Amino acid sequence: MLDSSPWYVRTRLKTRQLLLVVALAEEGNIHRAAAALNMTQPAASKLLRELEDMLGAVLFERMPRGMRPTLYGDALIRHARAVLGSLDQAQEELSALKAGRLGHVAVGAITSPGVRVLPAAVAAVKRTHANLRVSVEIDASNVLLEHLAQDKLDVVLGRLSAEHDKLQLRYEPLAGEPVCAVVRPGHPMLGQAADKPQPIALADIARATWVVPPVGSVLRHRFELMFQRASLAPPSNVVETPALLFITRVLEQSDMIAVLTEDVAHYYAAHGMVAILPVPMDCQMDDFGIITRADRLFTPAASVMIEALRQVSADIYGAHRREPGAR
Repeated sequence: MLDSSPWYVRTRLKTRQLLLVVALAEEGNIHRAAAALNMTQPAASKLLRELEDMLGAVLFERMPRGMRPTLYGDALIRHARAVLGSLDQAQEELSALKAGRLGHVAVGAITSPGVRVLPAAVAAVKRTHANLRVSVEIDASNVLLEHLAQDKLDVVLGRLSAEHDKLQLRYEPLAGEPVCAVVRPGHPMLGQAADKPQPIALADIARATWVVPPVGSVLRHRFELMFQRASLAPPSNVVETPALLFITRVLEQSDMIAVLTEDVAHYYAAHGMVAILPVPMDCQMDDFGIITRADRLFTPAASVMIEALRQVSADIYGAHRREPGAR
């Protein structure tokens, strides 16, 4: 049951005070913060003083050339941004519903689910909700999670790693990402593989020219570890790039071998752009899944999209799908 007299009602906390706290954090100066809110500097100072008295804590340290948040200020700034962001979200949803639209959802995905899961989910959503506006972004997990934190995205199909604050995120695992080696159609190794009853050995291609992810990426680390586990030196004749368009083009014009996740490799192979080399690649990526912010309620549009992502993933990956909310 909702508390009939929560602290912010008893203390008469004002939305304008939250706006001032955020403006001070962004401007670092009471004069500029007041100007940003179309109020006078004395009025802004009074509003801040009332808020500090109300909370019994100093929120900003007064410096010779500005103001700096205290530990208490940092805490309130974080929550003020969340409250104001939620109010903005509420206004957008109400406006969309009044206009007969379900609203807007922004989805980010890493490449593999961006190729295999997301297009089918978006198509399914648009078939049943033609007025729902969908924005799509394809990038690395770190970039997408930063955009999620900035409210630029509602849903991410990506990976969580150790540096991510899992307490502030919901994570619903969907599937792992196997990796394979690809070459151009007609590559000499394909002919050799056709003549052999066994798959190509890793040792047979260790000295080839490889197109690999950049140093520091998870896949690059696991690619090199795969050779080390096989008592082989990792390939030194490499081209480093994450750019898929470059990879497909350079393969077309050479006998290089590239490392791609299976979903991406099968997509390009289906269009005749690459061929999958029959060599075991023991460097699978971690699970990816649906990631959302724990401090945000799902909008109607986000709920529709998340359900479509779950359904498409279940159809594609079958038993690999886990129950919503599983960690």
